[in-house]
Amino acid sequence: MQKEYALRLFIAGASPLSNRALVNLRRICEKYLKDRYDLEVIDIYQQPKLAREANILATPTLIRVLPVPVRRIIGDFSNLQRVLAALELQEEQ
Repeated sequence: MQKEYALRLFIAGASPLSNRALVNLRRICEKYLKDRYDLEVIDIYQQPKLAREANILATPTLIRVLPVPVRRIIGDFSNLQRVLAALELQEEQ
C-alpha cells in the first residue's frame, strides 16, 4: 500500500550532522505522519548516481516526492516550524 508521503533523505555517511538529521526527521515523521509515510535514506557516498540524478548539492537534503509538488529542505531538521512548513504540515495544538 502506498503511503501519503514519500520522502527521500540524502545524507553523507554516518557523520554527526547526518545522524542528527535522521533522528530529528524520524521523530517529526512519527509524530506528524504516523503510518502515512515512507522514508528512503540514501547515502551519497554509497549511491552517488542517485545523488547526481536528484541534483543534491548539500547534505542532509530531504526531498518530499509525494504529495506533489516536490519540496526540498536542507539541514538537520532541528527547526520544527521550518520542517513542518516545507512538508506542508500543521503543528499540533
